[in-house]
Amino acid sequence: MTAQILKPLAGYTAFAGPVVAIIMDGVGIGAQDESDGVYIANTPILDKLFQEPLMVRLKAHGKAVGLPSDDDMGNSEVGHNALGAGRVFAQGAQLVNEALQSGRIFSGEAWRELQKCGKGGGTIHFIGLVSDGNVHSHIDQLNALLDRCVADGFPRVRVHTLLDGRDVDQKSALRYIDPLEEKLGRCSAAGRDYRIASGGGRMITTMDRYNANWAVVENGWKAHVLGQGRHFTSASQAIRTFYAEDAEMTDQYMDAFVVADDGGPVGTIEDGDGVVFFNFRGDRAIEISRAFEEADFQEFDRVRMPKIFFAGMMQYDGDALIPKNYLVEPPVIDNTLSQHLCASQVAAYAISETQKFGHVTYFWNGNRSGYIDKKLETYAEILSDKVMFDQRPWMKAGEITDKVIAAIEIGNHKFIRLNFPNGDMVGHTGVVQAVIIAVETVDLCLSRILHALEKAGGLAVITADHGNADCMWTKKNGKITPMVSHTLNPVPFIIKDFSQANRYRLTEVEKPGLANVAATLCILLGFEPPKEYEPALVEMVK
Repeated sequence: MTAQILKPLAGYTAFAGPVVAIIMDGVGIGAQDESDGVYIANTPILDKLFQEPLMVRLKAHGKAVGLPSDDDMGNSEVGHNALGAGRVFAQGAQLVNEALQSGRIFSGEAWRELQKCGKGGGTIHFIGLVSDGNVHSHIDQLNALLDRCVADGFPRVRVHTLLDGRDVDQKSALRYIDPLEEKLGRCSAAGRDYRIASGGGRMITTMDRYNANWAVVENGWKAHVLGQGRHFTSASQAIRTFYAEDAEMTDQYMDAFVVADDGGPVGTIEDGDGVVFFNFRGDRAIEISRAFEEADFQEFDRVRMPKIFFAGMMQYDGDALIPKNYLVEPPVIDNTLSQHLCASQVAAYAISETQKFGHVTYFWNGNRSGYIDKKLETYAEILSDKVMFDQRPWMKAGEITDKVIAAIEIGNHKFIRLNFPNGDMVGHTGVVQAVIIAVETVDLCLSRILHALEKAGGLAVITADHGNADCMWTKKNGKITPMVSHTLNPVPFIIKDFSQANRYRLTEVEKPGLANVAATLCILLGFEPPKEYEPALVEMVK
């Protein structure tokens, strides 16, 4: 359905400045104790904003963002989907679970092609994140695929294991690898040969995103396809060896490794094989998909390109058709806020640095690449640093702020949205001092933006897509363990109005969540929200 022109809001008075939506990625509302990086950081601006009358806590995880249960932490992708779509759509994990439970995943063309490979002498390879973090993947889904391979009579299967340590405990790899090796051993009966073939930490191997560091994908290609890397007799031996050699080693930063026996690597990818990238989340799946599919690929030297059938768990980019083949249909998100605003001739500006640029564009726009209307929209990307984020926790927040202030002063855009990645990207490192600096950086940048908005007579909306920096560590039996995953905490939603053109009050939304933000932005921009949107968090006082 085509997005409609929005109806003007009765009694609304236009004002000079823009509406600026500031997404503080990973800045949730935590326990307000010494483990809470948002609470212990020096944040005079946030402290004042939390006292604003137009402030409410939003749910940013679980069913509120389309995930299977409220035990599932939110993430930036589903969070920005909800923020930009104004409704809740069934998302990655839930879609895959439904497809597995119904068997629909095995009735499509992609699985039929894999059957041809598996029964025609080829090896079936599964590449993906091996954990139960349920953000990029889930081990139960991999196990279900392996069970179907046994049922379908595939004689030879290889798994290429990307280690998490980010959405789960930092050093939890063996919790998943040991049982997986045991399962593959059980599958290797009646002439079948099922094994782990390679692996590595997700931040070193395969799972780069937004073209930030193609060397990460190249590391994966060498290990998975070419069998190049440090050799071990098993994945569990590799992990135990890396732990023993470096007590500070965490799973996400573990070097790539190859499983080999006396004959060499046990699972290189060859002509006639079938390959499935089994992550359901798109951002860190696109680059490896391109490496397997593009004939004129130029990002690194692949050395050789095997003739294979490649499929993703889902199609990670529907506009660019990446990948061409996939097991589960993605959610269809229509009538996003951006589509309605473009139809209504509202000029918009979106900006972040590389690590979250796709979130304020692709995911905000309902998993659509590129512009909706280039005449009305401006997208700006600041290139992220290629270092571990605890080394430069300020990241590119200052540069983002500079450009936002310039956009406010020029005055060409009525709606501006931006993402500060610091609270999330630095939060994932588990380095306490770096997390505190990251939060304080965001607070300083908030001060600058709010000052510019005050001069321009604009209005700010400050919120987040999920928590992270709000819990830096947990304590069990007196032992402190870094907390590097997202949290289940609520996030703030605050309106700071410098325009004084209209008056607003909070509405009585029973369980406010991220999906209520789009309708709220419609109100603040002077439009009646689309009827299908979740209700707005504020209303005009007449």
